[in-house]
Amino acid sequence: MVLLEFSMAPVGEGESMSRQVARILDIIDRSGVPYQLTAMGTILEGDWEQVMGVVTDCFRALQADTSRISLNLKMDYRKGSESRLASKIDAVEGHVGRKLRT
Repeated sequence: MVLLEFSMAPVGEGESMSRQVARILDIIDRSGVPYQLTAMGTILEGDWEQVMGVVTDCFRALQADTSRISLNLKMDYRKGSESRLASKIDAVEGHVGRKLRT
């Protein structure tokens, strides 16, 4: 199972990127891949082909009308099919002994 966190944005398109980010989030949401939106990026969960397919679709959507794209990506793979999107947070909260802001 892959957890992949990424952020992607056009470069040189002004200060606000909310319109482009909304386009990317629409692609992610319609993909059916489990995800978690954060203030600095999006975390996807699935097998390699699923998550990389979503990243590729997002890239292609921006590439259609921008000449430069910035992409930050980090990935964690762990063998098995257990959902880790929530379980990793649950484990840390268990050690802290209380719910944390997520």
